[in-house]
Amino acid sequence: MKKEKEPWKSRERFSVRLKKDLKHNWLLWVMFLPVVIYYAVFNYAPMYGILLAFKDYKVKRGILGSPWVGFDYFKRFFSGYYFWDLIKNTLGISIYSLVIGFPLAIIFAILLHYLTMNKLKKIVQMVSYAPYFISTVVICGMLTIFMDPGNGVFNKIIGLFGHEPIPFLYVPEYFKTIYVWSGVWQGMGWSAIIYISSLAGVDYEMHEAAIIDGASKLQRIRFIDLPSIRPVIVMLLIMQLGSLMSVGFEKVYLLQNDLNRMSSDIISTYTYRVGLINSEFGYSTAVGLFNTVINLIILVLANTIARKATGESLW
Repeated sequence: MKKEKEPWKSRERFSVRLKKDLKHNWLLWVMFLPVVIYYAVFNYAPMYGILLAFKDYKVKRGILGSPWVGFDYFKRFFSGYYFWDLIKNTLGISIYSLVIGFPLAIIFAILLHYLTMNKLKKIVQMVSYAPYFISTVVICGMLTIFMDPGNGVFNKIIGLFGHEPIPFLYVPEYFKTIYVWSGVWQGMGWSAIIYISSLAGVDYEMHEAAIIDGASKLQRIRFIDLPSIRPVIVMLLIMQLGSLMSVGFEKVYLLQNDLNRMSSDIISTYTYRVGLINSEFGYSTAVGLFNTVINLIILVLANTIARKATGESLW
């Protein structure tokens, strides 16, 4: 019988390999060092602040000197008046964005891929990519101006048909639609780039064989293009599901007002309000930690389901 390898020997071999690699590829390690430092300082070191979620933080006493409160903040959040409204609004905006934005980016990429007029194709690409580079503040300013009840372009068009002006940003029922479709307009072109790149890598010989067999474009899309880019679609879907509870704070906050708050108040705006405005640092950290843990659970579940259903996964 073969003897089992002793752990210390394998560790020694690894250390030897590491030393050799450091010796021969030291320049690559030096180039990689700033990345390690960046993540250590800005991503891992701040995780020390998670302790605030379990402590009654006192500025004078610091994080370690503040008394422990256990899970009191989590209990307060779960039993709070706003809890279910925050969950409903956050999930409502996220799922709405996912259901509308995710497939539209794929459809747009396929349509652009099959566009044969190169000049028109470049123009469409440029026009669709441009909104992505507009800042969130400018986008929200544009939406506020365009939807103004008095002089907004949308209400001017509505007025031409004899209807009364609609205060879009002050009606709670319209908030999610405004948020999602403005996001689709801004990010659809940019989101389609990776699909366009994947479609460009599909073997054209399969298309030639399908054309000879009399397949239509829709059949080629269904049986050649979509299966070929399925790994990319699955990976991007898993990543988006992993951030399902993370709705962009800036855009919601800038479009939010007292009249639409009942449908626009989400976990990130609530965290900002109780943490920075009310200075409840421990409670806001607990709320943010809850949000992160839920995202992590959804990510793991989505990855597991995708691996079993399609054979594709992030890990």
